[in-house]
Amino acid sequence: MSRIAPAQPPYPESVQKNFDALMKGAEPLFLFRVLARDERLSARFMGAGLLDRGHVTLREREIVILRVCANSRSEYEWGVHVTFFSARAGLTPEQVAATARDGVADACWNDRDRLLLRMCDELRDGTTLSDALWSELSAAFSEEALLELLLLNGFYRTTSILTNALKLPLETFGARFPE
Repeated sequence: MSRIAPAQPPYPESVQKNFDALMKGAEPLFLFRVLARDERLSARFMGAGLLDRGHVTLREREIVILRVCANSRSEYEWGVHVTFFSARAGLTPEQVAATARDGVADACWNDRDRLLLRMCDELRDGTTLSDALWSELSAAFSEEALLELLLLNGFYRTTSILTNALKLPLETFGARFPE
């Protein structure tokens, strides 16, 4: 069970409004309900979301999110994103499974995908990127996209900390890490 219990309905109006917009009538995720215990924290977390159209493609965004969550061993968040977004992002089952494995040599990835995975892996081990990788990323992505990729990495690392440290139960519908 979670170390902090989720809030129970009725939720504050601003929280319910966020739930309605994001969940479109479905039961709010356990993580969102835990954060709903504090209206301010819930609003800040929901406001930091990067699930809109940005400077990277849906596919690129989801590769980064899945890799960061897998690197952080957040099966909760990895599974939610696999379930809701991997098919829409055009990720194959082989690619989804490969996000949870070390290394970037899998034949399922193209060179651009590998850059994203390498970025996530370097940031898993520290808080900076090598000059060589930055140079490669800068040649492939705009400055705005680079900022977005770094924000995605940080936001989903934070999300992984929340899901893991709170010991959130896995969503029943969420995918599980491959064996």
